[in-house]
Amino acid sequence: MANLFLKKDLNKLISDAGDPNASEHSGGLKRHLNALNLTLLGVGGIIGAGIFSLTGVAAANYAGPGIVFSFIIGGILCAFAGLCYAEMAAMVPVSGSAYAYSYATLGEFIAWIIGWDLILEYAFGSVTVAAAWSGYFVSLFQKTLGIPFTDTLLQFTKGPWELVTLADGSQVHGIWNLPASIVALFVGMVLYRGIKESATLNNLIVAIKLTIILAFIAVGWGVINSVNWHANPGAEGLAGFVPAVAKSLRNGEEIMSFGWPGVLTGAGVVFFAYIGFDAVSTTAQEAKNPQRDLPIGILASLFICTAIYILMALVMTGVVPYQELGVPDPVAVGVDRIVSLRGWSEGAQKTLSFAVKFGALMGLTSVILVLMLGQTRIFYSMAKDGLLPWFDQLHKTFQTPHKATSITAIFVAFCAGCMPMSLVGELVSIGTLLAFVLVCVGVVILRVKSPNTPRPFKAPLFWFVGPAGALSCLWVMSGLPKDTWIRLFVWLAIGFVIYFVYGIKHSRLRQTQPPRKTTSSKGGEAPAVRV
Repeated sequence: MANLFLKKDLNKLISDAGDPNASEHSGGLKRHLNALNLTLLGVGGIIGAGIFSLTGVAAANYAGPGIVFSFIIGGILCAFAGLCYAEMAAMVPVSGSAYAYSYATLGEFIAWIIGWDLILEYAFGSVTVAAAWSGYFVSLFQKTLGIPFTDTLLQFTKGPWELVTLADGSQVHGIWNLPASIVALFVGMVLYRGIKESATLNNLIVAIKLTIILAFIAVGWGVINSVNWHANPGAEGLAGFVPAVAKSLRNGEEIMSFGWPGVLTGAGVVFFAYIGFDAVSTTAQEAKNPQRDLPIGILASLFICTAIYILMALVMTGVVPYQELGVPDPVAVGVDRIVSLRGWSEGAQKTLSFAVKFGALMGLTSVILVLMLGQTRIFYSMAKDGLLPWFDQLHKTFQTPHKATSITAIFVAFCAGCMPMSLVGELVSIGTLLAFVLVCVGVVILRVKSPNTPRPFKAPLFWFVGPAGALSCLWVMSGLPKDTWIRLFVWLAIGFVIYFVYGIKHSRLRQTQPPRKTTSSKGGEAPAVRV
């Protein structure tokens, strides 16, 4: 029987990355990314749908103004995984992220599982965000710019399993989410062209959306009403941010809301706003100095985004009572309230509304770009190992994995056009968290089994950080609905079929293993077999 847990030699895995100073004309991926590019890729992957929607949902339903503490807790939990990613990425600077790390620590079969699982994060994450992009696109044109869509056009803004409200108020099923498909194909074209062009576009988008977000914080800070923060007058100090415990029924189940339990639940909700920093590690073979720059990119993007989330939470709950934030576009609600409090004109309101929605579109575009970039590099890495076909082929001119990029773009465009966002959203979360768990476990395993391997960056207190990161991610996973777990197992079952039908037969690691000799029952030497 084949050994399912063959591991890559760690030193060979590191050497596979090649010389960081090698010429970009040597036939490999181009090394164009510095620490700033990697940091902005991380920011581009993190700040998106979370800041424009999750903040309001978590505040209104779970934590009230205590959402600030939820973001702090979520940031700390994510920092555990981020520290582990930084150590692994600096030590093993190869494309593939958690897939590559698992190959060296847990074996080929586990690596396949995590590689297949990462498709849930990157490909389906892109689908989810593309659908959200479409919603903001329609809102920008119809509500802000006052450009109405005909009934026919409206049916091409949602997929066939979603309802569209027509001009007369009636509802019909959509035909195809065309804006979502178009943005996915556009991003795919940029990624096809090259990593330098992709990073340049991401840098521009991040600069725009950060400017808009920081402007919102600056304008809103001056009209904060601290009374909105005192959600629990009976409590003293910072505890006043946390509303008293309340219970409610949701889908027939009693839900504990508010109080410190609500803050912890809110931390689980906003935890998903941080996913995306791990995509930085998939670009290891395109970084100029991966041992130094990857930890900087991962940890700096986490720190920057945590600070921005906390400031946004303070402004939004300080300007608008938290009960009013449970809407799809809480930032837009905040804009309206800021304009009203400052006594600005209707024109100023429209200008700010346009800026916020345009910033949301920019933010979501960069998230799609970073997630699709991560997906193509996972495909590239798995194909390099023989577990998938032809995804490792590079374009002769652009030196990008063009086949992986083309198929990823077509897949995302198709799924975003027809699949409902709610179906894939939670799958993205559970796939990401599973990857985090395995990376945190892998750091501990490598510290024990390969203590002398050079580590340009070391996670502090690894015996605490690694287990704490794994357990915190498992805790968040435990709160996801049962049907999400069922879909995960179905997805993994499909992956097992592909692995045992194709991957295990074409694995390049297995092809390099020496034949294993066995002894026959008659005492002679049996024919050699491969593991």
